[in-house]
Amino acid sequence: MSACVPTRTDDPSRKTRKSRKSRKNGKPRKNDKPQKNRKPGTPQKDGTAGTSREVRPSRTFLPSRFQRPHSPPSPGGRRRFRVAGGDLSASISVFLIALPLSLGIALATGAPLQAGLVAAAVGGIVAGRLGGSPLQVSGPAAGLTVVTADLIQQYGWRTTCAITVLAGLAQLGLAALRVARSALAVSPAIVHGMLAGIGVTIALAQLHIVLGGTPQSSAVDNVRALPAQLAELHPAALSASVLTIAVLLLWPRIPGRAGQLVRKIPAALAAVAGATTFAAVAGLSLPRVDLPSWSNHALPQLPEGPMLGVLAAVLTITLVGSVESLLSAVAVDKLVAARKEPDVRIPRARLDRELAGQGAANVVSGALGGLPITGVAVRSTANVSAGGVSRNATMLHGLWIAVAALLLVPVLDLIPLAALAALVMVVGIQMVSITHLRSVKRNREMLVYAMTLAAVVVTGVLEGVVIGVAVAVAVALHRLTRTRITADEQEGIHRVRVRGQLTFLAVPRLSRTLGQVPHGTDCVVELDGSFMDHAAYEALHDWQTSHVAQGGTVEFTGRSGGRISEPATETHCSCRPWTPWRNHHCDASPRNATTHQLASGLSTFQRNTAPLVREELARLAREGQRPSQLFLTCADSRLVTSMITASGPGDLFTVRNVGNLVPPPGAESSDDSVAAAIEYAVDVLEVDSITICGHSGCGAMQALLSTPPGGTQTPLWRWLRHGMPSLERMRSRHRSWARISGRMPSDAVEQLCLTNVVQQLEHLRAHEAVARRLAEGTLALHGMYFHVGEAQAYLLASSDEHEIDEVFDRVAPAPSALEKSRA
Repeated sequence: MSACVPTRTDDPSRKTRKSRKSRKNGKPRKNDKPQKNRKPGTPQKDGTAGTSREVRPSRTFLPSRFQRPHSPPSPGGRRRFRVAGGDLSASISVFLIALPLSLGIALATGAPLQAGLVAAAVGGIVAGRLGGSPLQVSGPAAGLTVVTADLIQQYGWRTTCAITVLAGLAQLGLAALRVARSALAVSPAIVHGMLAGIGVTIALAQLHIVLGGTPQSSAVDNVRALPAQLAELHPAALSASVLTIAVLLLWPRIPGRAGQLVRKIPAALAAVAGATTFAAVAGLSLPRVDLPSWSNHALPQLPEGPMLGVLAAVLTITLVGSVESLLSAVAVDKLVAARKEPDVRIPRARLDRELAGQGAANVVSGALGGLPITGVAVRSTANVSAGGVSRNATMLHGLWIAVAALLLVPVLDLIPLAALAALVMVVGIQMVSITHLRSVKRNREMLVYAMTLAAVVVTGVLEGVVIGVAVAVAVALHRLTRTRITADEQEGIHRVRVRGQLTFLAVPRLSRTLGQVPHGTDCVVELDGSFMDHAAYEALHDWQTSHVAQGGTVEFTGRSGGRISEPATETHCSCRPWTPWRNHHCDASPRNATTHQLASGLSTFQRNTAPLVREELARLAREGQRPSQLFLTCADSRLVTSMITASGPGDLFTVRNVGNLVPPPGAESSDDSVAAAIEYAVDVLEVDSITICGHSGCGAMQALLSTPPGGTQTPLWRWLRHGMPSLERMRSRHRSWARISGRMPSDAVEQLCLTNVVQQLEHLRAHEAVARRLAEGTLALHGMYFHVGEAQAYLLASSDEHEIDEVFDRVAPAPSALEKSRA
């Protein structure tokens, strides 16, 4: 018998048709592992070589797929810095993407080009080491390009560096206050609109460089100057830019094996390298990258200018950088969760620590004369896709940037500025995401998105975000107060439709409409909203009580027609949907009570449940049943099989009888119905496992204990004779008693219930079909005990398919989503 632990309410061993066919040929499945036999000489309970076994403490053996991955301890107990192969390759991939982008973003802001390299190196090393998202890559980002460009024009580069330092200190303060989660409360429509507005502003500015000109100070000025720029094209700059854009767009679409090979080189690097090579071979006269000597690198100075303006600049960089970093960290968690290779457990992002890491990186970057830093979605996605497994990948990418900035200056000086501008322009256009547009439209937030985008382009980032927040608040208030209430009559049924949120402001219109419904009629109130305040609830409840008292009926539904409330009356019995499960009986007349209850249950199923399962049942009707396991349990009415196993249609092939008994083959007065079900399940349905489930307070076991041997020959007693081996097993001095979760059974009935499960498993093995599948290794047997009073399930632990450890282990509840996130 295979191990029954770890316990799970679902069956993880579903097989495809192909695996089932392989079983017919007698071939073991890939995931099947041979069971270890008990070693000879195992001590017995009484110290003899008899048939009883040593009673061992309960243990839970976890298969490897359920164990957490871990690393072996380093020799000598000392921790050593080790770089996995995935981290090394991922760091190189991210480095090749970050190098041209960092130069391009520095060019777009008007900062010294070295500032982009400084920010990329610091973002990789400092934020990578101190941040809370192991695989997020930080550095200069397009989201802060517009803000930084405005600051450089207004205050100069050295003051902008000081503002970056102050923004980093502000982020450290916010992290200390643990407010990182608050940044996620901003409406996604505002965030996406802000990024799209920044992208449009970047694209308009870089378009002038692509055409060979000089960008203006604002997006509006860039639009006005565009016609004149188009009239004075520079063929050399335009050709390098067009080549860069073409490579960027076509590189991921190269077909065949050649495409698989060349795509290992990032498109951004290939585009810039191609344009640089083209410009050098063609001898084009173009402005190129000019990295000054590091001895002349500008460092920050104390801010100069209006203090309120400086504080506003610090606030803008802090808020924009923090929100973008935290949203990127959340997105990285989703990417890591969806990644299949490599199968390495990566801890979820700790947002407050990530905010502190971003703050420390901005302090260092600003102090060294670098651009502001934030988490970058493009580079983080590349890190995850390339197989990064720890923060070492991010740190190594920063190290490669620093090495390149020191040793590859002659190579970098060959890059045309037009190629970098084209690269950044494409990045800006991609910030207007079609996916975000669809999401915003689906959630009816297009107005907020469009207003934020337009405000960022026209007025600036901080002003645009403020306007976006104001529009979002106005839209929310409008939706809260705008409620449509209509009424009509269809086939004698009056329908009242409520669209929107029900607040006290809508109560007068609601009461007026409900008052128009004639007395004694059937009425359906359709509610389409997510909020109802107390005033609206009281108005609905009072009208419902009055209408039902006058002979009418009321039913509340959602927009899809699903019933959401039962009518509450004072003159009729108010049976709730779950009360039949409590053996509830109405106080009304008992005449035809059973028929009425059955018809009521069928009606409830047809109205509430049938629409939800009809599609699945239709599929099962077409394809036939393919259950994963045979579930043999008692006919006791308290055992709701689908409830305790969380199963649905097509999951279980169920056999129920008094006492969950399995008559052994050839037994006197054998019942072929159970044997037929076993043969059909094992040979025809090819189930993967068989479970025998007993339960507490079993009436069959009580009858076995209380009825004297050779009792009256009734049909019930003739059937219970198949349980006599269980009674003999319990009373035997040569067998250990079954135990339940580390304790002895509470009484003789519970002891017999547990022993009966073990004994019936032995009867099950005697069936020819079961024995054959066990020998092939394609069938697992499980024992289960359900304590009705505790609503607690226990599974039988086993050591191998022949020897049973008669210990029933408690099934722990599945962790909630919150517990999984904390883990």
